[in-house]
Amino acid sequence: MTLAAGKKTAVLLVNLGTPDAPTVPAVRRYLREFLSDPRVVEIPRVAWWFILNVFILPFRAAKSAHAYRTIWTDKGSPLLVYTTDLGVALQEHLVRDRGGLMDLEVGVAMRYGHPSVAEQLDSLHRRGFGKVLVIPLYPQYAAATTASIFDAVFDTVRKWRRIPDLQLIGDYHADTAYIDAVASSIGQFWKARGDTGKLLFSFHGLPERSRALGDPYYDQCHASANSIAQKLGLEPTRWQLVFQSRFGPAEWLKPYCVDVLAELPRAGCQDVDVVCPGFAVDCLETLEEIAIANREVFLKAGGRNYRYIPALNSGPLHVSMMSKLIQRELGSAP
Repeated sequence: MTLAAGKKTAVLLVNLGTPDAPTVPAVRRYLREFLSDPRVVEIPRVAWWFILNVFILPFRAAKSAHAYRTIWTDKGSPLLVYTTDLGVALQEHLVRDRGGLMDLEVGVAMRYGHPSVAEQLDSLHRRGFGKVLVIPLYPQYAAATTASIFDAVFDTVRKWRRIPDLQLIGDYHADTAYIDAVASSIGQFWKARGDTGKLLFSFHGLPERSRALGDPYYDQCHASANSIAQKLGLEPTRWQLVFQSRFGPAEWLKPYCVDVLAELPRAGCQDVDVVCPGFAVDCLETLEEIAIANREVFLKAGGRNYRYIPALNSGPLHVSMMSKLIQRELGSAP
């Protein structure tokens, strides 16, 4: 097998990012970079600069830092730890799968924070990689996430005299290996701990206007959830799709996760499992918001048993799935 006609080839896995530490200054720096991205907040820049620096950062940084401290590990931020572990495991898997030939390097970057997309691409450039496959770790495409990563890639390489062959994956929401991996993860969880009878597929929310602007995210979330539910053989009454992490006064994609969790006990559902198929690895949003804060919402409303099903993280299901995706995209599948 050959890759890119003999060119040194790299795969760059890119995730959202994380503060360097669970401290107010570090979180403030991270939030400023994140929320200053016009892809993330699509309102006039002058007005948003004022809102961000006067009303949001002085207060949200402390609250977010406290949330980060509840999930921080000895190795650091879970998102960075799990993403790095995924990259290492994937590198080892690909080397074994390719007969021990070290002709493909897997790297990890963060859209916001470190290691940045620019830092990692510059490193690959200096070391002579002629082809780079960029994979945003977002199964469903959104301008606020996937397109922002592409912006960072293009902003970096446009400064170079010689640009390598670039290949970018926009989404893998309907990829068979992805659907199988998520369904298998849920199935393994139920085999070990039992099935509550109700499953929520919770995806990160976006402003409702994103749909009108042409974002395919909403439809892709529904397509992924439907495919996973079908793979599990779930009846329509057994599962529901919801959206989490609403921010600000505008209307966001519905139904809201917290609203559904508050209503389920009143409708006679006292046991629920929640899974987040839009997250490649666990992070603040899944470990603190979904697993802790939303659990309190459900129990306070009269629920009895609330369980969060972990993301694929760096487990063998994820590694195998990403390996298939990479080898297919590079045209080097055995």
